[in-house]
Amino acid sequence: MLGANKQLKADLMLILVTLCWGVSYFLMDICLGDMDPFTLNAHRFIGAFVIAAALSWKKIKTINKITLKYSILLGVLLVIVYIGATFGVKYTTLSNSGFLCALTVVFTPMIARIFLKQKQEKKVVIAVIICFIGIALLTLKDDFSVNTENLIGDLMCVMCALSYAVVLLLTEKAVSHEAVDAYQLGVFQIGFTGVFNLIIAFMLEQPHLPTTGPVWASVIFLSIFCTGVAYVVQPIAQQYTTASHTGVIFAMEPVFASVVAVVFANEILTTKSYLGAFLMMISFFIMETDFKKLLNKKQI
Repeated sequence: MLGANKQLKADLMLILVTLCWGVSYFLMDICLGDMDPFTLNAHRFIGAFVIAAALSWKKIKTINKITLKYSILLGVLLVIVYIGATFGVKYTTLSNSGFLCALTVVFTPMIARIFLKQKQEKKVVIAVIICFIGIALLTLKDDFSVNTENLIGDLMCVMCALSYAVVLLLTEKAVSHEAVDAYQLGVFQIGFTGVFNLIIAFMLEQPHLPTTGPVWASVIFLSIFCTGVAYVVQPIAQQYTTASHTGVIFAMEPVFASVVAVVFANEILTTKSYLGAFLMMISFFIMETDFKKLLNKKQI
């Protein structure tokens, strides 16, 4: 049984990671005023890799071919994930991007059911229906017509969520392999993501360093806390807490993103949007709650 103090500390660590991810949408918005998307992601991931590699070189220098292969595959997928996230932030509201990118919680079991033939509980179907109603309320206009102003950004965020669901499933397959070191996988996938983004940046953009203090600060925070620390803290914390705790905590990411958007970016949500966001949160919690376990506890 997990120690109460260790579990509390682990949950607090995961809440900190989730808060950082919630703040990241606002920070990306700041950075995109100064640099192009691929340049930003190159700075973010290469910076995170350099820091992680410097702090744990002895642990990662012995990487084997299988771990390296999975790291490259995940690096390619993460490029797609962050194309969706970064362009999504650029072309839709911060609130929308926060909630839509969090749809990974719903998409992962859907993909597992359709392509991997993994059986899913009834609650998954219920959660998906509620979630899509929430998406409609959050993204459509008041008369329920398509909001063409944010459509590209909204679709990019959905692409981000779908891609990250594939990342989670591939990661699950990778770490189940005896020869794969989970920590090395985490560090090197960050490195490859950064390199791939840098190559694309030189092909499509004009890469440059941040030009102002706020942008420098945002890039550094994104690199250290939202990328490097997050990839290291998550597996460590999950040794001392449960998967259900982790899922519920990560479902709070869009809430943090929305709060930051309202407080710091002065975004205003309509009543319909609030309702949509609330329904999406409900769907996330339905997905991550073990109702059978709760019912058994009540009967004891």
